[in-house]
Amino acid sequence: MLFGLPGFRVLDVRCIDERGTRWVLVETIEPAAGCPACGVISDRVHERPLMRVKDLPVGGGPVQLWWRKRRYRCGEPACPRQSFTETSAAVPARSRLTGRLRHRLATAVARSNRAVADVAAEYGVAWWTVHRALVAAAAALLPAPSPTPRIGVDETRARSVRWLLADAGWRRSDPWMTSIVDLDPSGGGTILGLAPGRSGACIEGWLAMQDPAFREAVEVVAIDPSAPYAAGLRRALPGARIVVDHWHLVRLANAVVTEVRQRVAREQLGRRGRRLDPAWAHRRLLLRAGDTLSPAALARLRQVLALDDPSGEIGAAWGVKELLRQLLATSGPRYSRHLVAHQLHRFLDACALAAMPETDRLAATVETWWPEIEGFLELGVTNARTEGFNRVIKQVKRVGCGFRNQDNYQRRIMLHVAVSRAA
Repeated sequence: MLFGLPGFRVLDVRCIDERGTRWVLVETIEPAAGCPACGVISDRVHERPLMRVKDLPVGGGPVQLWWRKRRYRCGEPACPRQSFTETSAAVPARSRLTGRLRHRLATAVARSNRAVADVAAEYGVAWWTVHRALVAAAAALLPAPSPTPRIGVDETRARSVRWLLADAGWRRSDPWMTSIVDLDPSGGGTILGLAPGRSGACIEGWLAMQDPAFREAVEVVAIDPSAPYAAGLRRALPGARIVVDHWHLVRLANAVVTEVRQRVAREQLGRRGRRLDPAWAHRRLLLRAGDTLSPAALARLRQVLALDDPSGEIGAAWGVKELLRQLLATSGPRYSRHLVAHQLHRFLDACALAAMPETDRLAATVETWWPEIEGFLELGVTNARTEGFNRVIKQVKRVGCGFRNQDNYQRRIMLHVAVSRAA
């Protein structure tokens, strides 16, 4: 009962060294077994060989586990096998590890996001033993993606930028990975798959490997403003509606404010902004949402624009940014075609009045992606869940995880998510 290995009983226990290593001798409880060739039950023991098995530590110290196996004589005279060795579910056939140790190795790596070499050293096994346990767990815990009406697509770096020496000289290696996430609000949401690269071909290839039922079930796909992704999704899912996540549009508008502020500083002062310049000192205030500013913050903003924006360009860029935020705020339950048309007209009119290359570029981006933006406003589907899983991918990458190729790296990420959700 203390040893806790199902189907076994302990025959002898000894402490054999100063580290607390325990020598444990066990045997199965069942006195008979069926022949795997003919199925006849036999209790005639031919011999009792000893087999050493790796197991979990017990009582804070390592264990040397020995299994006194029974080799039975088959009771069927016509059976060609004549003898057979007993098996146990706790120790799979042709395995030198108990099932519970194999499970512990896989979960120790996946759940806690530890390096494979670290887990192998703790349990006294080889790196490849832990790796094989992880691969087996991935095959058991990662079934084919289930059909879902909404998916999200986003990219993240597979590893840091490297420079590789090739025949033609140094070549930049900048690998990326595309993550596909379930956005169905009725479910918990998880990573459905990972594809190497960040092109339309990679997402198209991943979708081609899925069942037709999965592709037919997808109704909405949320992406960043990425032309390659949009082209690949239109080819692979012609019936799905593509929506653009609003966070990236607000990020583009904030970038416009920053670019205008930097350009005005160079034109007015002939240098970059410094701490003594009000616009530089309050650069984060310019990026905050206008409807969240307190009266004191609004007063500071007016003072900054009055002191450090003689041309009025920074204020115009800030106004364009706020009008885009107001347009994007009409999504979901607040959606109205009349209200959206009114807010879009105000935004485009402000961009035309600003007459700056930065705001013109932002207006062109909104016009190009307007069908996808309108889809977001009507449905209210965001890509936030995909962005959240990107943090998990980056955490796995920081560990280094000991894998030699990208396939194993993707398996490690998927298994980490599956084990964490099961826990």
